[in-house]
Amino acid sequence: QVQLVESGGGLAQAGGSLRLSCAVSGKIFSTQAMGWYRQAPEKQRELVATINSGGITNYADSVKGRFTISTDNDKNTVYLQMSSLKPEDTAVYYCNADLNPQSYYRRTYWGRGTQITVSS
Repeated sequence: QVQLVESGGGLAQAGGSLRLSCAVSGKIFSTQAMGWYRQAPEKQRELVATINSGGITNYADSVKGRFTISTDNDKNTVYLQMSSLKPEDTAVYYCNADLNPQSYYRRTYWGRGTQITVSS
């Protein structure tokens, strides 16, 4: 069974850094794209950053220049390096993956989420 396993959440001070990791657990055929979304209290879930199989990245305007998404294809893992953190970055961060579990089947998966809290 395919799952996304997140790690790296926690507390940080404004201006600090954190790194999130998300590994695909289970056997898959291929990866289309992976990314990170976040949801702050009483707000809708929003895109933070994505990266596709070609290495093309996309960032929310609010994190451009501060966050960097990357992958280790050998480990089926996506990372989110977060720098210059702001209190408004506080949210639950969710890993997202668009995968082919088999060659003929494509599906989107979500991680359980990891809390990031940035204090001022």
